[in-house]
This record gives sequence, structure tokens and C-alpha cells, in this order.
Amino acid sequence: MDASTAISRGETALGIEFGSTRIKAVLIGPDNSPLATGGHEWKSSFVDGVWTYSLDDVWAGVQAAYADLAANVQERHGVTLQTVGALGVSAMMHGYLAFNADGELLVPFRTWQNTITGEAAGVLTQLFQHNIPQRWSVAHLYQAVLGGEEHVTDIDYLVTLAGYVHWRLTGERALGVGDASGMFPIDPATGTYDEGMLGQFDELVADKGYPWRLADLLPRVLPAGAAAGTLTDEGARLLDPTGQLQPGVAVAPPEGDAGTGMVATNSVARRTANVSAGTSIFAMVVLEGQLKALHEEIDLVTTPAGDLVAMAHCNNGTIDLSAWVSLFGEVATAVGATIGMNELFEALYTAALDGDPDGGGMLAYNYLAGEHVTGLEAGRPLFVRTPSSSFTLANFMRTQLFASLGALRVGMDVLLKDEGVQLDSMFAHGGLFKTKGVAQRFLAGAMNTPVSVGEVAGEGGAWGMALLAKFVGQGQDLAGWLGAEVFARADVSTVEPDPDDVTGFDQFMERYRAGLAIERAAVDALR
Repeated sequence: MDASTAISRGETALGIEFGSTRIKAVLIGPDNSPLATGGHEWKSSFVDGVWTYSLDDVWAGVQAAYADLAANVQERHGVTLQTVGALGVSAMMHGYLAFNADGELLVPFRTWQNTITGEAAGVLTQLFQHNIPQRWSVAHLYQAVLGGEEHVTDIDYLVTLAGYVHWRLTGERALGVGDASGMFPIDPATGTYDEGMLGQFDELVADKGYPWRLADLLPRVLPAGAAAGTLTDEGARLLDPTGQLQPGVAVAPPEGDAGTGMVATNSVARRTANVSAGTSIFAMVVLEGQLKALHEEIDLVTTPAGDLVAMAHCNNGTIDLSAWVSLFGEVATAVGATIGMNELFEALYTAALDGDPDGGGMLAYNYLAGEHVTGLEAGRPLFVRTPSSSFTLANFMRTQLFASLGALRVGMDVLLKDEGVQLDSMFAHGGLFKTKGVAQRFLAGAMNTPVSVGEVAGEGGAWGMALLAKFVGQGQDLAGWLGAEVFARADVSTVEPDPDDVTGFDQFMERYRAGLAIERAAVDALR
């Protein structure tokens, strides 16, 4: 079947992902390869001390991304996009979207970027003896309780961004287990919220007299492959106001970006891991069993199939690195040179390969926001060198690339060194890895583990969500289905760790840990 016929017959699957800076849509065909893509740039706003996105921007953005996809279908395949075989929505995990019984948003969306729930996260972590990061929905809820916020009494539904969009598209209050595991702890034995911890939370707030139990506020939890509703008439118009898209499409359980990243890199089986690098950077390690101890640097979430995952999540990814690249682009423009951004990224990243193994004795922090893994409630991007540092372009870029992996290494040391977790493979995806052989090589050195990148990695989580949409009703094990149906003939490049890179990154990390005092001083001094 050719692509045009597949699209016309609906032998396709659509994945939509709300990333931190881009909303992306990917349409895949019967062979799981992308047939068309669409996208829309957006960004969060810092309003009254809170990182947020407006719901108007959510819908304007997804409509723009879908329209871009539909135009790409028309241009590449000569057909009008009117239906798909299945679709699914994923988005940034965690955060706080609270609605009343009339479906009205009670307070502006509080995203994962916020580090304003420290008191609540600390209380809940000790109460549950289970790490509750500041990003998690239940931490935001309890912080609102502690703050005496009036809206808490009126909450009827609490959900993530992906779950909210799914609700509006289908009318279903459902969430994939991977995304749900970033709202409240999941019991791997039952595949849903931990009943004991739900009871502990209700007891904790019992004196407040709220007219709800926590379980009543949360979406129901579904594993990958389960049916999660169909696209309604209203939902079809929300995606495509032109009226071309028809309702009735099967919709997968909405997932978080961590889960779709695992799917996109074939990292849902035990002893596999993946690293996603974008606005944030995080590693997902599928565990063979429970960890031996409580670690506040590590989140415990699940795969979209419900298997336990250790997540080392860092708020600060590639934004500061991209800002430096843009600055060099301004320099080029100032001297009359014309160079595209892709070419600029490739030239600067590749230059880093010629740097000293440790980056020439220099140090950088990419902290635009706070970084829980290293104990920072706020961030200030820094670049530091000593008189003896080797200040060259190659070393500068190597240091900046190393900095993007520094906080991640702190979290991974807990798993690989303290807990003795075993890994068979690590996959990497996201914009950081688009320049071949650079960040992939440095990650292998940072983790002293082979790192693989696939040709599909650039499509990222939206492609992973399209695969989860296609997986609905398959009745198979997710890892087995991915291995047999999607990745059996995948073009994957694997880089082994270079001993010099391993040693050099270790030396960089010695400076990184010691220099955190400088970062803390900068936060205190520069308000």
C-alpha cells in the first residue's frame, strides 16, 4: 500500500506531543515510519512567580501543529487528511491543572518547571517514604493546602497537561500509567495509585474538611494498549477547526513525555535506559526490582506498560547551550557571514571533539531554573575559568556540552554506583543528539556505558506517542511488540565509551561538584 492510499483509508496513527518549546505532530503509516510531521513553537510564561502556559495557547498551538501536519500531508502525498486509524496525546509530565465541577480552571497551570513546592514535597516524601519531587501533581496540591488556597475546596478534577487535552478530545478522565506515576505513586502490583498512600494523604488533610477524597480527583489509570475513548465531534473540531477531521477515531491513553521517549528509543524492557535531552534532561532506567533505599534525587515512575522505572530528572537541559550557539550566530551576522542554525550547531558541536578530555579546566552551569538533584532552588547560568584554563573554542563548547550532562550524572551516580543498578543498553534522543557523534560520545563517556542513537530519534516523543496509539488493542507485551514490529530492522548507531572521555568527564565532575558553592553564591547575590 502506498502512502496516499494508507492515509485515505486511515491506515495510520497520529501522535501529538506538547513539549516545553514545541508542539509536534507525527503521522505514521503501516510500516511505522513517519509519513508527515507538523509543529508549532511555543514557550512558557513566568507570571506572578509561576511558570505557566495559558489554555488558549494550548489549543491555538495544537491547532497550528495539526494544520501544519495536514498541509504537509497534502504537499507530500496529494490527499486531504480526514481521518487516522488511531491517535494519542502526550505532554510534559507532572504539574498542576485543577478544575471545578463546571470544568473551569481554578488557578493558572503550574508546570513542571516550578520549584515552589519544597515544603509539601518534603512532608509527603517522609510520610510515604517514597520520593515525591516538587514537580509532582500531589506536591502542588499539598502546597496549595499548606498555603490555605481557597480554590482547593472546589477541585473536582486534577490532571496533567496530556490528560487535560485527552479529556477535551474524548470526554474521558483517563491517563496512561506512565504519566499518572508523575502525579501520585503507582503500586506496580496493581497498576494504579497506591491505596495505602492515598489513605495517608486523606488522613493528612482530614482536619481541613474538604468535600473530596484524593482518589476522587485523579484520572483513572490505564496501561499501554488499553482503549481510552474515541475522538468526539467537539474534540475533532478542537484539533481541526476546518472540519475536515472526522470524529470516531480510537484514542490511546495519554502519556507523559518520559514514557513516549522510552517507546521511541525501544527502552521499555528491564535493564534498558534512555536519555531525553531538550529543555529538561532526564534518564529513565527500567528496574528489575525496588531500590534498596529512599533517594530524593531519584523519581520512581513507570513505563507506559506499568513496569517500575527510576527517573533521574534535571530541570535544566539545552536552553543555555542553545543561547550560546545563538550568540555565536550573532557574531557571524555581525561580520557579514551567512550561516544557517543547523550548520552553526553542527560546526560548534563538532569543534568540541577537538577539546581537551576534561574541557580545558573550565566549568559551566546551565541552571536557568532551580535544580533539585543538586539542591538548588533557583539557578543562574554561569561560565567559570581559572588563569590556567585552556580557553579555546573547542574547550568552551566541550565544557558547555558537559554542563548539559552534569546534573544528570549526579543523579545517575546514585543508581549505578550507590544502588548497583545494571544496564544492558542506553538509548539517547532529543535535539542534543542531532549532530551525529558528539553529544552521544560525551554521554557514553559521562555514564561509562554504550549509548545508541537511532535514525528515528529526531522525531522523538511524538513518534513514540503515535506508536502507542497504534498499539491500542494489540493484546501483546509492549516490549515484545516494539522489538518485533518496530525496531527489528531499525538503523541504530552505538558508541562505546572512550577511556579518555570517561577520565575527562570524571575530572570535569570533580570541578562541577566543588563549584556548586559558586552557583549557590550567584543565586544569593543576583536576585
